[in-house]
Order: sequence, then structure tokens, then C-alpha cells
Amino acid sequence: MDNELLRHYESVRQRSLRLAEPLSAEDCCAQSMPDASPVKWHLAHTTWFFETFVLEPHEPGFAPFDPSFRYLFNSYYNGIGARHPRPQRGLLTRPPLAQVLAWRGQVDERIAALAASTGDALHDLLTLGLHHEQQHQELMLTDVKHLLAQHPAAPAYLGRGLPAAPPSAPLGWQRFDGGLVEVGYEGIGFCFDNELPRHRAWVEPFELATRLVSNAEYARFVEQGGYRDPALWLSDGWDRVAAGELAHPLYWQRDGNGGWREFTLQGLAPLDPHRPVTHLSLYEADAYARWCGARLPTEAEWELAARGQAVEEGSLHPSSAPRFGLSQLFGACWQWTSSSYAPYPGYRPRDGALGEYNGKFMVNQYVLRGSSCATPAGHARASYRNFFPAGARWQFTGIRLAR
Repeated sequence: MDNELLRHYESVRQRSLRLAEPLSAEDCCAQSMPDASPVKWHLAHTTWFFETFVLEPHEPGFAPFDPSFRYLFNSYYNGIGARHPRPQRGLLTRPPLAQVLAWRGQVDERIAALAASTGDALHDLLTLGLHHEQQHQELMLTDVKHLLAQHPAAPAYLGRGLPAAPPSAPLGWQRFDGGLVEVGYEGIGFCFDNELPRHRAWVEPFELATRLVSNAEYARFVEQGGYRDPALWLSDGWDRVAAGELAHPLYWQRDGNGGWREFTLQGLAPLDPHRPVTHLSLYEADAYARWCGARLPTEAEWELAARGQAVEEGSLHPSSAPRFGLSQLFGACWQWTSSSYAPYPGYRPRDGALGEYNGKFMVNQYVLRGSSCATPAGHARASYRNFFPAGARWQFTGIRLAR
């Protein structure tokens, strides 16, 4: 392993530990819903990944830290074997957090020793493992946010209070001519297999909003009956509205004076009108777009617009848009598109169990583009394809309009 990759390995692995530092062992063990996982599980699973996919096939005389961990911390890799049920991860009070941290330390030492003896042979596999861990770092933040939001005291993950954001730039429109464009990853370095192969797609001329939809704009949709008009909603979304599941963004709550508060990683705060609205399902994003006479972009439109744009980094909550140009493509909220998550023409998953990483999820999901305020530095790019079911909203998901 070259020194640069080794330093990156150490940096990524240490960041996961820093993300857990503000939390107690009890915080790290709890699971607030089946879609979220305990922080302890994330710390263990990312270590399981390196032990299973790097050490087991390549380390001479390999022996697992604990054979039971192969079952406990497998996420969805059927090719590896049986796994503990996802909805029951919060019941894993054992192993204790201290043992998981000891396992991480041991695996890191073994990875460094193996890399020293194998040179660059494991470069691609280790790089995939680091990007996998960065994905889990974002999940650690969004999962613990959902957990803390269930507490009656609305405890903050870090600090308390969210400073007022400066006013957002007015929402404008930027025109793109479209045409026959190239879509997919083109560059030097890492990408996930679902970003490949690069291929041609036809894009009609379109306009893209210069920033994300703000809290103030979405609040008008709520107050003016957006959640009471079935004409705005996709059928499955309206069923959820009618069942009382959807009435406002996930972490909004009334403040007792007719206004709104929002739960954030910094605690409960008055709803900031200038920040982007976030934690919305595809159903809500699509209904809002219809309400204001627009639509959601396709992923090809979004990628075309994002080419060459600077990748901004976030800081635990999305901030307001600057007063110039096309902004908030990165570092604020993942942006729902109207594109179903499907393979690109000619897509081929990796061989073996790692082929389960992306390909088998290419059904009943929608693509989100960009990155969020919780996305680690260096992890975003214009071709990145995130994906979630239409009803998911515990991630930092927002709205960019198209027409």
C-alpha cells in the first residue's frame, strides 16, 4: 500500500471513531427504527468488511477476531452466509462497545501489516472499503439524529442551537440545451460500479432551479393545504398522507405559537426560513414540485448541470444558498430525481459477494444526486448515484426543481 493510501485509511478509520465520541455506550447501542442501525453496529460492520473481504482471503494464517462476528455484523451479503436480522440490531447489547473498538484496532494493525507485504495488490479493494466506510459515516449521523429525535428532551448530538443562516439567494432558473450527452463516471480514481459504464443519453432542453427549495417556501406549501390536496400526490404517497404518516417534513414540529421548530443534530431550533427544507420523501418532493408548476429533474439532467461545479462540503445541517449562480448541488441535501434506480446499459456487477454491493438493489428505489451536509469530505462527485425507496426521509433529502 502506498503511503498516501495508508494515511487515507488511517484518516477514514479515525473519523468514524470521532463521530462516536459525543455519544455514550448506551447511545451507540440503541436502534430507533428498522431502517436505522446503532452506531456500535456501524463501527463493527465497517470493520467486518475489512476483515471479511481483505484479511480473510489474503492474510496468511488468517483467524477471525471472533467467529460469531461474521454472522452478527454481516449486512446483506448472502454470498458470505447467514446474518442477524436488520430490525434486531439494537438488541445486540453484546459484544460491548469496548470490544468492538478493540476489534477495530486489531484489524487496523493487521491491514497495515498485510499492506506492507503485498504492495499495491490490494489497492482497489482497500479503496472500496474506505468509500464503504464513508457511506456508513453519513449513516451514523443520520441514524443517531433519528434516535435522539425520539427522546422527549430532544438532546443535541453536538453543541446546542443552530445559528441563523444568512438570507438565501432568490430562486432562479438556469437553462441547458440538452442534446446527446455522456452520462456516468469519467475520470481517474474510484467510483462505485453503479456509476458505470459511461453511456449516451438524450436530454431535451430544460431549466434547473439555481438553488434548493427553502424552509419558508415549503412551509407555504404546508400552510396552504399541500398535504390536503390529493391531486398533487402520487397514489402511494397520498395513501400515506391519508393514513396520517405524512403531514410535514420529518423533524418539524409546531412551536405552540403557530410557527415551526426543527430538530437538528445541534438540538431543537426555530425553523430557519433561509435554510433548505430537508428530510422529505420522494412523494413530498414530487407533490411540492407539482404544486408550484415544476417537476423533479431526471438524473441525467442533474448530472449534466453538475459537471464542472465545485463540490462543497457541509457541516451537520444544510445552510442557505449564496447569492450567485447554480448552488447547493453538493454539501446541503441529497436531491430526489424522477429517475428509477436501474442499471446503466451494459452494467455488470463485480464478481463474488461484492457483486451484491449495488446491483441487487436496482428495483423499487429512486435515484438521489449530489451529497448532503453529512457526506464526508472527498466522497461526492457529479456521477454519484445514491438511492432510497420513495418513502425514505431520515436522510438529508431535499428538493431541486426542474422544468
